[in-house]
Amino acid sequence: MPSSGLKAIAVLLLLASPLLVSRRACAQGNYFVTYTHHMEEPGNLEFATKSVSGFPGAGNAFWGNAVEMEYGVKTWWTSELYLDSQTTANESSVFTGFRLENRFRPLLQEHWINPVLYAEFEDINSADKALLEVVGHDGIADFLGRNDRSEKQREVELKLILSSNFKGWNLAENFTSEKNIAGEPWEFGYAVAMSRPLSLAASPKACRFCRENFTAGAELYGGLGDRYSFGLHDTSHYLAPTLAFHMPSGPTFSISPATGLNSNSHGFLLRFGVAYEINQVVSRLRGK
Repeated sequence: MPSSGLKAIAVLLLLASPLLVSRRACAQGNYFVTYTHHMEEPGNLEFATKSVSGFPGAGNAFWGNAVEMEYGVKTWWTSELYLDSQTTANESSVFTGFRLENRFRPLLQEHWINPVLYAEFEDINSADKALLEVVGHDGIADFLGRNDRSEKQREVELKLILSSNFKGWNLAENFTSEKNIAGEPWEFGYAVAMSRPLSLAASPKACRFCRENFTAGAELYGGLGDRYSFGLHDTSHYLAPTLAFHMPSGPTFSISPATGLNSNSHGFLLRFGVAYEINQVVSRLRGK
């Protein structure tokens, strides 16, 4: 039986479903961990889920999930709300908290390198398994204990996002710093990704599974220790191919199988997601 938190998420998605029947979708990114300089269009609202499944040999398999609502406030400002939950085999399903994220793009015109500033507040607990980022000394050992929501993790997360587009390719680099408000040291992490549509030229015939509707790439991400032990020692790292299918006038489906690169990492993670964008949501709700 799902927890009350999971029921609340299900109700939220049910209420949103009428809006998702005949609206156009537009993906803002093709990655699961790495952010690019692409912002949500002002007035548009994107619903998405980002899920990850892990299968630790010394623990129970789990499914972590984050329900995302991303709104374009201004051309230079995108805001998001995440609701996190997880299910662990032979244990329980629990709601693990929320995240409030804001991204700011100081330079609106396209440049060789486009910077974005990112700030997030997290109010999650120790049972969270959404794995939206890897920082500090995060590793597989954190996922071996039984579900325990007793420890609150109120954290501030900052990112410097650098992103470039050239000849159809996107290259993005993120540097992450995160601090528990309770007083623990700053933790650091990174993410690097590259992707490209399978075809830059549109097909002369209308088709759903045209090559230009698929984007393939790869992500590399991991932790960089903390203030007192910066570096690669006792950290985890992942390499993951990515594939996204942008269905014309429909949702975007994405998948990414990740391989752990050292003994501190999960051997295998499977990420998958669905995103759907509603254009000018406030105007639609007002009936304009």
